[in-house]
Amino acid sequence: MESSSPIPIMKAILPKVPLMGKTAISHTLGLSENAKVWDLRTALTINVLRSLIVDWAITPISKAQRTSLEAPEIKGRIWISKVTIPAPPTDRIRVSLFSAIESLKEPSDSPGGFLEPELLPVEAEWTGYRAGATKTSPQLRCSEEQKYKEMMKEVTSKTTVLYLHGGGYYLMDPATHRPTCKKLAKLTKGRCFSPRYRLAPQNPFPAALLDALVAYLTLLYPPPGSVHEPIEASNIVFAGDSAGGNLCLVLLQTVLELRRKDLKIEWYGEAIEVLAPAGIALSSPWCDLTSSSPSCSKNGGYDYLPLMGDGVKEAPQPQPCVAWPAKPPRKMFYSEDAMLCHPLVSPLSARSWEGSPPIYMGCGTELLADEAKCVAQFAARQGVPVVFEEYQAMPHCFAMILEALPASRLFFTRWSDFIMQVVEGKNQVESKATFIRAKTLVEEKMDVGSLMGFSEEEVRTKMRRSGVMSGKHPDALAKL
Repeated sequence: MESSSPIPIMKAILPKVPLMGKTAISHTLGLSENAKVWDLRTALTINVLRSLIVDWAITPISKAQRTSLEAPEIKGRIWISKVTIPAPPTDRIRVSLFSAIESLKEPSDSPGGFLEPELLPVEAEWTGYRAGATKTSPQLRCSEEQKYKEMMKEVTSKTTVLYLHGGGYYLMDPATHRPTCKKLAKLTKGRCFSPRYRLAPQNPFPAALLDALVAYLTLLYPPPGSVHEPIEASNIVFAGDSAGGNLCLVLLQTVLELRRKDLKIEWYGEAIEVLAPAGIALSSPWCDLTSSSPSCSKNGGYDYLPLMGDGVKEAPQPQPCVAWPAKPPRKMFYSEDAMLCHPLVSPLSARSWEGSPPIYMGCGTELLADEAKCVAQFAARQGVPVVFEEYQAMPHCFAMILEALPASRLFFTRWSDFIMQVVEGKNQVESKATFIRAKTLVEEKMDVGSLMGFSEEEVRTKMRRSGVMSGKHPDALAKL
């Protein structure tokens, strides 16, 4: 659904004018705790977002979904080619995914515990940078295939980004993330491919993961009628933000598990190998659906996400609608209760990252910071090249909502540079961790192998305990 009307935005913002005035006065007088690390625009943006999320927390899920899927008209310096990936003729990919889910469980876990999704067609978008256009240029009136061909005339790099969008697994789609994909395409001189994976709560785990796996195999082994040629795995990077970062990590874990077991998948009449991509590049990844990390309750001063985790009062519940509460009932939007600690739901619990390509993670001093640090630490200790960056005082997915900040521009540069580095292979990725100061952007080195003071078993114990209590914190707008 495309819309260019500013009226819904104005209706949402107008009631926040008093809050904006109060924020401006407090910030200007230096009364705000964050006045030293935020500029006024950042303070206004974060405080308004916090207030809007409080409002949205009780909004019926079906209404929130409809609102989040209203995309602006396609125009300007961007190529968009919409495609539909057909459902594979056999369900071997589906069976292989279910096998990976079972094999990654703990020995004490019961089989099953999740709804088995159908194998369906997946819509997706190719995104490229349209250098010859102006800010108001309309999209060409031609077929989607022709738009793809026109896009490819401007692609000068072999880089293909499989971009998985954020939105808590229940909001947004590729259209809402076109600005991010356009920017990555411009900076890498490549292209992005973003699937419209199925959303929860109507389609809980592992529907989104199945769609993402189909999208990845489509890049590697195009089905008949595809507009693109086969793409080498060494030219593909998984990238995503928030829940999309989660989906990147669990898609990687799925690929690694299929490779550990030497499982080949029947794909359009051939037994194909599931190859690992060139790298993983993430913005504020959501790594733990149990919200067990300390930052979930201590970093609220820098974030617009509502506090969660141990000791946090019960979150407001969304109004009932056709999408929620789930029938049969469950506590979380995305996953059945029994699966919250599974590595393909919460990748923080993954025991092995062996065989992983290089990983980049960038985040702020946000609620999800500690779980990202733990994943970075565990993967680095197992020999995976990991680049981790924390941007002081920045909120969740800061570079997408605070685009004008120098820190945001630096983040996009580092993000795209990593993507190009792993594809071009000119320089080997070396593990490192960096803390980047607000405003000055002064960089301080950290030890990527000791970012957190927890062992892997301590983290899993905390996750299991927190998972039991997770009913107090439904997914509703808890993480975007």
